[in-house]
Amino acid sequence: QVQLVESGGGLVQAGDALKLSCAASGRSFGNYGMGWFRQAPGKEREFVAAISRYGGNIYYADAVKGRFTIARDNVKSTVSLQMNRLKPEDTAVYYCAAGQTYAIATMGSADYWGQGTQVTVSS
Repeated sequence: QVQLVESGGGLVQAGDALKLSCAASGRSFGNYGMGWFRQAPGKEREFVAAISRYGGNIYYADAVKGRFTIARDNVKSTVSLQMNRLKPEDTAVYYCAAGQTYAIATMGSADYWGQGTQVTVSS
């Protein structure tokens, strides 16, 4: 079992930056690819970013490429999402996920999920 707890969400203005963090506990963090997803009201959950077990492979959704950066610290068992130049359309609940990197990035599938953290971007 892996427990994931997100933090760092909040209310910001368009153009601002925000950094989300996800702390993992339980089974070995380094065994898992990690990812971020988001779900806006009335919309399906969508993939945002993924990073492989040791950070060698990173994937981004086109909507966030160039603005968001995913990173991980296998010593601290954390994964982060630095979000720059935020837009109102980035408003959503953001979820941290753990699993197979390729499955996260291409199929939206993960073995473990966090509870989510709300990000609201005002115009």
